[in-house]
Amino acid sequence: QVQLVESGGGSVQAGGSLRLSCQATRYISCMGWFRQAPGKEREGVARVSRTGGSTYYADSVKGRFTMSQDSGKNTLYLQMSALKPEDTAMYYCVARIGISKDACLGGTEFDSWGQGTQVTVSS
Repeated sequence: QVQLVESGGGSVQAGGSLRLSCQATRYISCMGWFRQAPGKEREGVARVSRTGGSTYYADSVKGRFTMSQDSGKNTLYLQMSALKPEDTAMYYCVARIGISKDACLGGTEFDSWGQGTQVTVSS
């Protein structure tokens, strides 16, 4: 496992933007983001196989959220635009060491989780 530290959450009005950051203690090839709103199931938002840059985005965020990375800083970003009230949730950075690109994008269980950062979108 590795340590993951998220930052960048906050409150924003609908239509606004936020960028979340996730700094890892080492380079990890498979990373992603989950979110969980009160009373709702946890949802996988996006994941990336950083070797090659292949990505997966949930339909609910496709076209609005984009991941990027700074490999030199072992940091993954989630740029969130056109935010909606239904995007309100705790967002978690996740990682999994030593799996293939197909497994990473195909729904692997992540074994490293950050502490979460709250995103609140008001209407």
